Amino acid sequence: MTSPPAPPVSQSQATKKTLLTTSAGGATLLIGLQVGSRALTFVVNQILLRYLSPELLGISTQLEVYSISVLFFARESLRVAIQRQTDDAQHGSKEKKQERLPAGHVDGRTTAGKTQAIVNLAYVSIPLGISFATGLAWLYLLSETAKTARLETTYFHAALTLYGHAAIWELFAEPCFVVVQHKSQYRIRAAAEGTATLLRCLATCGSAIWASRNGHDLGVLPFALGQATYAVSLWLVYIWSVHSYIVKLQNKANTSSDASAYILSYFSRPLLALGTSIFVQSIVKHILTQGDTILITYLASSTDQGIYALANNYGGLLARLILQPVEESSRNYFGKLLSTVDGPLSKDTISKARMSLLSLLKSYVLLSVCVLSAGPTVAPLLLNIVAGPRWASSGAGEVLATYCYYIPLLAINGVTEAFVSSVATESEVNKQSVWMLAFSAGFAGSAFIFLRVLALGAQGLVWANVLNMTFRIVWSTAFIAQFLKRHGSNFELNEIIPRPVTIAVGVGTYAILTRLATSFNGGIFDLLKSGSVAAVFAAIL
Repeated sequence: MTSPPAPPVSQSQATKKTLLTTSAGGATLLIGLQVGSRALTFVVNQILLRYLSPELLGISTQLEVYSISVLFFARESLRVAIQRQTDDAQHGSKEKKQERLPAGHVDGRTTAGKTQAIVNLAYVSIPLGISFATGLAWLYLLSETAKTARLETTYFHAALTLYGHAAIWELFAEPCFVVVQHKSQYRIRAAAEGTATLLRCLATCGSAIWASRNGHDLGVLPFALGQATYAVSLWLVYIWSVHSYIVKLQNKANTSSDASAYILSYFSRPLLALGTSIFVQSIVKHILTQGDTILITYLASSTDQGIYALANNYGGLLARLILQPVEESSRNYFGKLLSTVDGPLSKDTISKARMSLLSLLKSYVLLSVCVLSAGPTVAPLLLNIVAGPRWASSGAGEVLATYCYYIPLLAINGVTEAFVSSVATESEVNKQSVWMLAFSAGFAGSAFIFLRVLALGAQGLVWANVLNMTFRIVWSTAFIAQFLKRHGSNFELNEIIPRPVTIAVGVGTYAILTRLATSFNGGIFDLLKSGSVAAVFAAIL
């Protein structure tokens, strides 16, 4: 007697199952990459702290913001638009395709044509990068902060020039990056970024140590040399790994039979239109993301900037190691899973997206309980041991403790905004931009009050970020609830809230550690006592 045959699995279901597996594997690989690269960077930073003053660290942070801004404005909006593109050939009538254009999909007939379309769009980031590198450098040099840094820091202008050229050179690798990301070839990305990070650390640390031993004052030039090394090596690895594929792609691509869908026969009109809309939003989003550093540049001294930069670097380790890779993979996963290129979304697809989102948020909420329970007490102890008493006594420990209240919001916001950016239409993106502008104004106002009126210094800046991130999460959550409701589903907050016993144990752990902190002297024994309490809490959780 034979059992009845299993029901056939549709091609769409198999594709989405593969997509989930690939996204999970990609997130794991990217997390591994971040852990390795950040661990290496962490070791290098501990060495550099012996040769750097808070003033130099503050100036290096300004140059890093300049480089990040150039790259963000040149490629971020294009990357988000490109992630809406799928590999599957499209079907359906022309009318249906027109209805789906706001979601950002091109109407190429072949996989090669679609891939070539995103490669062409990636080339747009290069002239954009040149323009932003020149314009932002000019604006930065006009600021009083840059004028002071130029007088007090050797090789400042050379370092700024190197950062600008490095940003442009990194954009040369963008066409290769989008192919790797589109094809979910995370191993190539890991190899490229891992190699580039290793060489950057060697260049930065090596030049700083050489200058110190030979009595030379290079100022922030070691950081610029490291960034230039990173950009060139990243480009070389990507070119070595992907160039032959791109050449073959160009030879066989049949972009589209509909010339009206392309500008100059090369650039997808829908993708470019969506990228333009997202670009407007990205300006506001970047101000919100880097607003703390920009504000502290104008409202605080170089010493305070260095203290905040140190606390931000240590406090943001968790965000860069785990949260950022998960956010990138989530955006890629939701963007493809919820693509409307093949027709309306099915209930099964919505259900999978909803369960994936809730699973991520529930995990982040549990992680938040751990961070809030132990972080404010343990973080200053770690800083004292790792960075030394000089940095701990500067106020960086208190800032790092306050930063622990910001990390949970950073995690939840990353996932919710990844979902929003994956499904929002062009009009919804524009609406979000208006709200982002309002949040930006509120952030600037609250930061001014905390920094200038209440004189809370870097701690006040963290609290301003907490308020800003809270409002962004509320908006994204409301959008997600409306989106799921339109598709016959729901979003209930009680599904991600921890059980009362979990919250009670977390509060108890926080109370015990706070009590213990009154007798701490900053030694390794204090860290062991705190760690044992945290370990018991983790076991109970």
